[in-house]
Amino acid sequence: MAKILVIGEISDGKLNSATAKVVAAAKQIGGEIVVALLGSDVGAAATEAATLDGVTKVLKVETAANKDILAATYAPQIVELASGYSHVLFPGTAFGKDTAPRVSAKLGVQQVSDIMVAHSPTSFDRPTYAGNAIVTVEAPASPAIVATVRLASFTAVGAGGSAAIESASTSAALPTHTRFVSLEAQKSERPDLQAARKVVSGGRALGSSDAFKIIYSLADKMGAAVGASRAAVDSGYVPNDLQVGQTGKIIAPELYIAAGISGAIQHLAGIKDARTIVAINKDAEAPIFEIADYGLVADLFTAVPELEGKL
Repeated sequence: MAKILVIGEISDGKLNSATAKVVAAAKQIGGEIVVALLGSDVGAAATEAATLDGVTKVLKVETAANKDILAATYAPQIVELASGYSHVLFPGTAFGKDTAPRVSAKLGVQQVSDIMVAHSPTSFDRPTYAGNAIVTVEAPASPAIVATVRLASFTAVGAGGSAAIESASTSAALPTHTRFVSLEAQKSERPDLQAARKVVSGGRALGSSDAFKIIYSLADKMGAAVGASRAAVDSGYVPNDLQVGQTGKIIAPELYIAAGISGAIQHLAGIKDARTIVAINKDAEAPIFEIADYGLVADLFTAVPELEGKL
């Protein structure tokens, strides 16, 4: 039977919602599921992780060295924790993408990236060619399978569990060549882009950061997160943490509204798992209309305010 170590992610002292989706992937693989949390004080996150359905145990690795999230510091500890486990799973977030390759390298195994489906403990589907094709890969079972989970492909498990919480420690030698300097992050009262049920995105057609305010306004009226195309980010209209697409964030909201986004391949790769896609574009030939559930051929500067006014 598989024994799966899920590396949980903590944001602002709380368990990141991505962890519940990684647990869902672990349940699809099948077997014992243990969540490991690293930090200086992970008590609140551990309590939340213990309630996730399917989790049998939560390990707390609390040291002063783990206060700041550094892949170089976390990786050797995770490698030691991974002894005896058949799988080590990470969320497909910046944290997971940064840490998983170091762990797989130290274990001497090839990483499986962005798993979408687990057919068996060693067989997985993952996207390739910007999501235009799905490939089934077979991973060697020994010494362990290290993988990141494509969050858009899984529904987060619910609460209801009551796993045991244990403290754990490692004797791994920590690096001295890497140190934490500072963290600059965008703070927003809006929902997190990767976890939001509703997302409103704008594209290059908005023309300026000032014009992008109509996207923020509609999103606030809907209680939605705000996203953007790569073109809008490259043009400087919004910060890059709002970028949706193959080179940005891959999301799967229940509702995705794209205003002034033509639908480049890399953007479509990031939204194809959305339940309902609404496109607003004055170009009737825009590629995004090919995948949209609802399309409106109109000037976004007219349509978006009208839509907001009817809410």
